[in-house]
Amino acid sequence: MTKQEEPPPSRVPRAVRVASLLSEGEELSGDDDLGDEDEDGHAYEGVPNGGWHTSSLSLPLPSLTSEPLPHPMDGLPGGSTPITPVIKAGWLDKNPPQGSYIYQKRWVRLDADYLRYFDSNKDAYSKRFISVACISRVAAIGDQKFEVITNNRTFAFRAESDAERRAWMQALQKAVAEQRARARLSSAYLLGVPGSEQPDRAGSLELRGFKNKLYVAVVGDKVQLYKNLEEYHLGIGITFVDMSVGNVKEVDRRSFDLTTPYRIFSFSADSEPEKEQWLEAMQGAIAEALSTSEVAERIWTGAPNRFCADCGAAQPDWASINLCVVICKRCAGEHRGLGAGVSKVRSLKMDKKVWTETLIEALCAAVTTTDLAETQALLGCGAGISCFSGDPEAPTPLALAEQAGQTLQMEFLRNNRTTEVPRLDTMKPLEKHYSVVLPTVSHSGFLYKTASAGKPLHDRRAREEFSRRWCVLSDGVLSYYENERAVTPNGEIRASEIVCLAVPPPDTHGFEHTFEVYTEGERLYLFGLESAELAHEWVKCIAKAFVPPLAEDLLAQDFERLGRLPYKAGLSLQRAQEGWFSLTGSELRVVFPEGPCEEPLQLRKLQELSVQGDSENQVLVLVERRRTLYIQGERRLDFMGWLGAIQKAAASLGDTLSEQQLGDSDIPVIVYRCVDYITQCGLTSEGIYRKCGQTSKTQRLLESLRQDARSVRLKEGEQNVDDVSSALKRFLRDLPDGLFTRAQRLAWLEASEIENEEEKVSRYRELLVRLPPVNRATVKALISHLYCVQCFSDTNQMNTHNLAIVFGPTLFQTDGQDYKAGRVVEDLINHYVVVFNVDEEELRKQREEITAIVKMRVAGTASGTQHAGDFICTVYLEEKKAETEQHVKIPASMTAEELTLEILDRRNVGVREKDYWTCFEVNEREEAERPLHFAEKVLPILHGLGTDSHLVVKKHQSMEAMLLYLASRVGDTKHGMMKFREDRSLLGLGLPSGGFHDRYFILNSSCLRLYKEVRSHRPEKEWPVKSLKVYLGVKKKLRPPTCWGFTVVHETEKHEKQQWYLCCDTQMELREWFATFLFVQHDGLVWPSEPSRVARAVPEVRLGSVSLIPLRGSENEMRRSVAAFTTDPLSHRNVLLTPGL
Repeated sequence: MTKQEEPPPSRVPRAVRVASLLSEGEELSGDDDLGDEDEDGHAYEGVPNGGWHTSSLSLPLPSLTSEPLPHPMDGLPGGSTPITPVIKAGWLDKNPPQGSYIYQKRWVRLDADYLRYFDSNKDAYSKRFISVACISRVAAIGDQKFEVITNNRTFAFRAESDAERRAWMQALQKAVAEQRARARLSSAYLLGVPGSEQPDRAGSLELRGFKNKLYVAVVGDKVQLYKNLEEYHLGIGITFVDMSVGNVKEVDRRSFDLTTPYRIFSFSADSEPEKEQWLEAMQGAIAEALSTSEVAERIWTGAPNRFCADCGAAQPDWASINLCVVICKRCAGEHRGLGAGVSKVRSLKMDKKVWTETLIEALCAAVTTTDLAETQALLGCGAGISCFSGDPEAPTPLALAEQAGQTLQMEFLRNNRTTEVPRLDTMKPLEKHYSVVLPTVSHSGFLYKTASAGKPLHDRRAREEFSRRWCVLSDGVLSYYENERAVTPNGEIRASEIVCLAVPPPDTHGFEHTFEVYTEGERLYLFGLESAELAHEWVKCIAKAFVPPLAEDLLAQDFERLGRLPYKAGLSLQRAQEGWFSLTGSELRVVFPEGPCEEPLQLRKLQELSVQGDSENQVLVLVERRRTLYIQGERRLDFMGWLGAIQKAAASLGDTLSEQQLGDSDIPVIVYRCVDYITQCGLTSEGIYRKCGQTSKTQRLLESLRQDARSVRLKEGEQNVDDVSSALKRFLRDLPDGLFTRAQRLAWLEASEIENEEEKVSRYRELLVRLPPVNRATVKALISHLYCVQCFSDTNQMNTHNLAIVFGPTLFQTDGQDYKAGRVVEDLINHYVVVFNVDEEELRKQREEITAIVKMRVAGTASGTQHAGDFICTVYLEEKKAETEQHVKIPASMTAEELTLEILDRRNVGVREKDYWTCFEVNEREEAERPLHFAEKVLPILHGLGTDSHLVVKKHQSMEAMLLYLASRVGDTKHGMMKFREDRSLLGLGLPSGGFHDRYFILNSSCLRLYKEVRSHRPEKEWPVKSLKVYLGVKKKLRPPTCWGFTVVHETEKHEKQQWYLCCDTQMELREWFATFLFVQHDGLVWPSEPSRVARAVPEVRLGSVSLIPLRGSENEMRRSVAAFTTDPLSHRNVLLTPGL
């Protein structure tokens, strides 16, 4: 707004100004730039709708001022609605807080619901969004400028021309008018209720990167961010997240992350219960987003189906398929409480498999078809669904409807059938769930049975609740009678309807031995017997009756739970399939419809076990070393039983080592966690293991580790090193059989008294082989860790002798008076290499891990960055999607090639001859990616990744062309012209300045030189080539002259980063430059001559198989420790076997 156009203060009516989250001119720090930093202190903020007079170009919206303005949130979407088409989009200048003379370029997008503006046209999340419902008018205010005026706010924009301004104003006017028309015609207006969906959850949360709390609302399938509650009511927000691409993960006690392919939103709630409520609401939004409205929209075509049959709420998205009525979400909960025998509730949007064409027609025709209405009336008046019709050829109402070709009545009767129809027509085969014919199984006898239930049996059923019934299993039907002489059964269970058979532990209920039968109709039948043999025989017969031949291998051994479940696995995650599962102990065996029986999943060795989605649409995620399995909860009753059983089987079962949750190398996870943390945070802590932690904290930590060590994440600042060390010692001391076992304990102590050192070591090796596998692996991991601890004895004051004094009594569970226990531990540490047969390669990797991590720690101390916790990296396969992510532990010695093979092995991806699979570092903010060299260490890259970066494994499409170029060229230099642009800062604002200019470059084995032109003799700039990182791609915001460019990053010795951009004229030229960069940076080895195509061997866990960072001690102390470690005589193969060698 120019000075001439600015109204005098006296003509501006007083209005309440909207409170701003940020002060005038305040900038967001870091990468959390969702806030509207150019909105606070706006010159037009607070201008009411009835402002001053504008020019003749003002376009007031018709009848908007005379009609009552609806709630600004009326226009906000709710539920899984289709993506709203964009009405108009383009670049506009927007007035920022610096004043009316400075404008900032914004990408503006208008659709039917929102006016949004972004930093660039590539951004996924807006700087601001304005609900179209709250726009009162649009006015022109000068040359190419116009205002968008809302209740209490005014937004000023400037177009490139008057014609462009007029187009924007007309588009806005039309959008607001259409929105008003939709609001007047909506059913909500007709009913006199608000049109907007109430949020599932709304309140204030902390978002990392923002000084003040934001107001967050979970509405339908979106999470909306506002500066405060007042702006929420005004309908003016920051951005919203479509949860169809979102995922929520718990971080700690009060924090959780909302992860999308574009960025991660890190929230913190005020309390742990409040965090749980937010997680539940956002998981519900994910389920809502993943649903489809196709079925709902078809059913809503009938006018009566647009309102809930019970309460009259608009657009109900649930239905009772046996009552043929549509109901809202709230009433669906009431119906579900009645049980599936009364009302079978299904979602119109999520239960896709249920909605057959016939069922949709039946629901649409229920209120218009006389015949179907008559059938419903008869059933409602008490007519039996299985009554005899009098016609032997069509003995039941369902048979009559089938004979008459009444498909809608048939669908209605099937959905109301709770028990099997009497089979008078024996010539008709039973309808099978599977196309194969199940084997004929016959069995009979007395069973004790309780009434069927519609929910899991959490409480013990007393003996008095069981009734004695004569049961017959024949022709795929389990029938139960009052007694053995009865003719008519009390009820029947079809084998084809059985989805799960479970065997609870003995004495779970009133009878010693029981088993549970789950059916498709969400019913649970509990049977009991006193005889274990009879119960086992019944279980085997029922299992044979409902398990198809393709899964008969699952019956070869006893099971605790057996059944079919929908699942997704491998790379085929688009649709769910149905597989057969068997749970035996801690093994989950799986048979997929296509392919052989899979290797059993070792549940106690899982890397991840989590439940995603809301309570109505849950997914159980099981991540093993080389595969990920998604089990869907389509039927809630049996899924809850599977979920509880799998979680229990995956937990620690007892106090012995073999009963704990185990890692890949058969080492208990509880030992992993403690050793990892202590090696990271306590190697340089004085008196480590000698000092004791607080008793209460140690006890709480040990209880949580024993309960579920896999889910425990030890982090610096939250746990004290001494508390963790005390928990580890307590765990080892409390082992019932001890680490060295009761049977062999005395032999170990006697071996310590052998005087000949070589004979003693040989005896130790013999005894080590006799230990159980888990004990043997744990002893090696612990001694390896103690060996590392004593390498830092100059700092922590814990040499081999001191560690032996502490751990001798702990491991041998003595009172500390027997010196022989300490001598064993001291001998094992001193002779670590020989006793455990540690080869030179293993020692080399161990030294590299410690050296690399401590150096990284030194660099982190110098730059002010700290790293703690497990180094678990999320890596994607081919593209960044939730279903393609893999969580991998990254040891310091892991190379990019090893990581690539690890991911390919997990997903069972075959590698062909010219498949150049590579790990890429992708920087989303810079819109660039860098293929990692196959020998490059991954851990330093992981520490340098920002929140906008990730790792992805995919094929390098240009590698073959680059290798051909390198093979045919002469010499190791490259020179030529390229477009050059340097990333500079303007006035400290971090804004890139200048454009692309022609420059001449020469690249050789030592440096990259830049010349102003070909004839120049002195380079303008020169960089050492080894210190350069070259990324493919240039961000679009810089408007590169060609699409073949790359971004070059140079880090100085002071850890300052310089960045510039280069563009080539052709794709071939780009490949040649990039190939030359790789060639000179890696001494001519661009791709391995004989790359490994087999799975990377799991490294023996010496230091926990994760990066180990000593987080204490000064920089000089850490450097001295590294030097002492790398020159330790025990690190060489020819170490002492006897004191004289």
